[in-house]
Amino acid sequence: MQLTTQEISYYRDQLAECEPAMMALDMIEDAEGDLEDGATSIALAIGQSIDRVDWLDGWAKRCRVAICEENLRADLQDNYIETAVNALLEKKICPPLLITPVIIYVIKQGIEQFCEPLSYRVNS
Repeated sequence: MQLTTQEISYYRDQLAECEPAMMALDMIEDAEGDLEDGATSIALAIGQSIDRVDWLDGWAKRCRVAICEENLRADLQDNYIETAVNALLEKKICPPLLITPVIIYVIKQGIEQFCEPLSYRVNS
């Protein structure tokens, strides 16, 4: 998953007041916009082990319940991530530096598709 310079700037504008998010965006930018490479650098820098290929997806799934809350989902569909980043920072279910790449990963994957398994469980 590749982020353009414009996308990184767009997220920087939203998250200018959030130091962990800005640090994460710096590391993604240092990885030439490669989201997974940047997230891997972040994870290694904070002492997380990268024990499988789909580790970023694993972190996203751990945060799924919080990310898929109705009040966050609408913002994420509009590619507005500030509210979700702050909500996950408050809940402390993910290392602060990984929150931004996790949320961007979910947006790039498609928020509806990502939240679908959760909706199915809730509605069935």
